[in-house]
Amino acid sequence: MNFGLCNCYLYISFIAYLFLQTIVAGATDTISTTLTWAMCLILRNPHVLEKLKQELHIVGKEEWLSENDISKLTYLHATVKETLRLYPPAPLSAPHEFTENCTVGGYNVTKGTRLITNLWKIQTDQNVWSYSLEFKPERFLTTDKNIDMKGHDFELLPFGAGRRICPGISFGLQVVHLTLASFLHYFEILNPSTEPPDMSETFGLTNTKTTPLDILVKPCVSIS
Repeated sequence: MNFGLCNCYLYISFIAYLFLQTIVAGATDTISTTLTWAMCLILRNPHVLEKLKQELHIVGKEEWLSENDISKLTYLHATVKETLRLYPPAPLSAPHEFTENCTVGGYNVTKGTRLITNLWKIQTDQNVWSYSLEFKPERFLTTDKNIDMKGHDFELLPFGAGRRICPGISFGLQVVHLTLASFLHYFEILNPSTEPPDMSETFGLTNTKTTPLDILVKPCVSIS
């Protein structure tokens, strides 16, 4: 038996395990934050909730929702995209360090300077986005349908870009899409208050909601 080869395999497996654990642990907070903001925005915009419900009827009221159904839910994808535009879970990117002297926007930047990008500011720039502070998922089905959020278009960078883009992007989006779609498919959601959900934010590494989200839910699907 080649013990050197076995040790190599064990080492690679251990590194892969740590990598996956890091992705899952890092995504726990950001996924719950994204889902919370999505529910707040949906409750504040009943017409969006109605459109999501109509789209989910494609699956069938009495049918289980599967991952294969998510690709058909284009308005759901647009809703998540718009949520991440207005409320990126990490509004400030991780620090990046310049490896050489350069000029950015007319400013001389020396090697070793660290840059922290304000992603929220970029994603709500009035020079780029029409009605930049309004929740309009339809924009990603019409005028902005070609804008990608996986680091290819710098107008929308909730996961960052380049070599240090969030490695959990695929995992996070899959979980958010499936969880939100399932919740809206199986339950009716109502705001227990006459006032719209509070949208105040708590500053930190993760853009969390200051006050808890209170909603009323009741099953709307009966599946045997």
